[in-house]
Amino acid sequence: MKVLICDDDTMTLRALKFQFQKDGYEIFIANDGREAQQILMENDEIDILITDIYMPLINGLELITYIRKNLCRDIPIIIVSKVNVEDTIIFAKELGANDYQIKPINLEEISNSAKRLLKTNE
Repeated sequence: MKVLICDDDTMTLRALKFQFQKDGYEIFIANDGREAQQILMENDEIDILITDIYMPLINGLELITYIRKNLCRDIPIIIVSKVNVEDTIIFAKELGANDYQIKPINLEEISNSAKRLLKTNE
């Protein structure tokens, strides 16, 4: 299984990379939404995306929209963000996010969410 992790925070990237490598996933890393778009265009085998909302160039909400409308891909998407505003959470899910996790991250919770989403998406 292949996971794309997109976040501009180095510590979050490292923690998520550690967890998902431990879980046996192949990891792709993007530091912003534009880089994530490029990875997704070049690699249609990404099984799940974990992304922050606020990043340089293209934010997480724009990335979700791009995936759902331009790439027409139904990969599971988990938002991991410091933004804990109900309207933003609802909007992210309306755009196509499958889960929304609030930072600081709980690695076990994100890992379990990814496993559930991947099982549902099979």
